[in-house]
Amino acid sequence: MTVVHRGKVREMHEAGEDHLAMVASDRISAYDVVMPTPIPDKGRVLTGLSAHWFARTADIVPNHLVSAREEDLPDDLRGPEVRGRALLVRRLTMMPVECVARGYLAGSGWRDYRAAGEVSGHRLPAGLLEADRLDGPIFTPATKAEEGHDENISREAAAELVGAEVLAELERLTLALYARAAQECLAAGLVLADTKLEFGVDSGGRIVLADEAFTPDSSRFWPVSGWAPGGSPPSFDKQYVRDWLDASGWDHRPPAPELPAGVVEGTRSRYVEAYERITGRSFASYLAGGA
Repeated sequence: MTVVHRGKVREMHEAGEDHLAMVASDRISAYDVVMPTPIPDKGRVLTGLSAHWFARTADIVPNHLVSAREEDLPDDLRGPEVRGRALLVRRLTMMPVECVARGYLAGSGWRDYRAAGEVSGHRLPAGLLEADRLDGPIFTPATKAEEGHDENISREAAAELVGAEVLAELERLTLALYARAAQECLAAGLVLADTKLEFGVDSGGRIVLADEAFTPDSSRFWPVSGWAPGGSPPSFDKQYVRDWLDASGWDHRPPAPELPAGVVEGTRSRYVEAYERITGRSFASYLAGGA
């Protein structure tokens, strides 16, 4: 089939005039570099979790999901290799910014805070520690880079890209979606520290949630029992890979090193556990049911 776009993890395939088929691979990226070693079933976890969250948040904002059923996919995307990885979605005009919600100080937000005492124009109190919970979730937009690193930008800079009114709506939706997901994750014993969301505009001019939603690739999950300010808590996301890469001495420039078997299995188990905790469903049952 015709590939419309190939990203670090996903491929978008032609599926008619108004639709695309979005297929999630097992590739994993860290520091914006794709690792040479795949994580088995990772794409299925991303697809299953995204479908779960699209259903759980449709009352807040419409999303691009048309169907997660294999029988609704184009013929060339049916079969065991793709099963559980593909979603039929609507074509959208994508927004040129990534929308990040942060409830805790971690990752690039923590780095920005240490350097300047603020994150994307949000001046934060002095003396905060890594993984500290913020007084309230904040919206921190970022650029979308095809190559290299995404960069946190101010809301003013983001408004220049999409317009002030549109940005205000993106901020409202991002924080509302984060609040919903954070509450449900907490009930599952997980802290949703932060998340990245992407939006597009459909043919009717509506803002639509797109790409993925609250997955271990786009979000930082910590077990409630393991969270404490003052360091990087254990996680159910890509941080496990990042920690190994940092310890390996890799300089964050391509090519990335092969991941050892223990890191591959440890990452897979964390992704699968995140799926099972959040959905309340066994991953094996998802695999048996397919897309």
